[in-house]
Amino acid sequence: MLTVTIVIPTWNESRRVMACLRNATTQTVKAHEIIVVDNNSTDNTRELVQGFIDQHPNDNVILRQQTQLQGLIPTRNYGLDIATGDIVARIDADCMIKPNWVEVVAQYFASHPNISGVTGPVCYYDEPLPPLGQWGDSLVREKQYSADGMMLLFGSNMAVRRSIWPEIKSDLCEDREDVYHEDIDFSLHMFEHGFRTAFCDQMITGASARRMGTSWESFKAYMRRFETTFNAHPGHVRGGYPEKTLLKLYPFLHTLWMVYGAWCSIFKIDTPELLWRSYRERVGLV
Repeated sequence: MLTVTIVIPTWNESRRVMACLRNATTQTVKAHEIIVVDNNSTDNTRELVQGFIDQHPNDNVILRQQTQLQGLIPTRNYGLDIATGDIVARIDADCMIKPNWVEVVAQYFASHPNISGVTGPVCYYDEPLPPLGQWGDSLVREKQYSADGMMLLFGSNMAVRRSIWPEIKSDLCEDREDVYHEDIDFSLHMFEHGFRTAFCDQMITGASARRMGTSWESFKAYMRRFETTFNAHPGHVRGGYPEKTLLKLYPFLHTLWMVYGAWCSIFKIDTPELLWRSYRERVGLV
């Protein structure tokens, strides 16, 4: 079976990083390695990760620091540079991958030799009814989240063959002003090199909908990154405009996020921990 490295960039992620690591290490097939790359956190993220490593020495979690440049892109790149698995996956530090995620990723690449990158649906654990959110996310992503006839990779849930990294690395935008969607930039440069991507509906990640908790002006600014990214990469044909859909849904999803968050706070419900509990019990991962 192909081996899978998971890269997790972190910056002040003490709230969720432990749950993220518990999900990443409680899998039907173990990851080859899980590389946490910290980017000058000012909270206790590094101490928490090191404590997890000390308590779970057989889970091959590796902590590294990227201190030269501040930002997601150089931190992500540092992790991709040192990864040794056949497949390199990238998730966020607040993501809770499904317990069969590593197995699904490895099997998908093994059975699709012409595919170099794959992404999948996301369910949102801090919105009510995560399965319904996953259905909506899949619908938008499959219908609108594409370019040049291929799927755009989504940073919270993506994996690529490690062999393509040296070929595209030098072409990726540094985005020092932090105005692009780095995962779309990554995808478009893959397309320019002739690498193909696909959508796997079984490659499921739980993620935070925390963008829905931001102000309207902040959310609009974040959505403008779609246009800014594509404008900086002329010649690509967009398959849709997911930002238009999300802007329309924002008032409803923002209200849900606020109300559900307050309800979970009152009753002390840890939604990330609950997300895959029943699945882990069914497959004997406790």
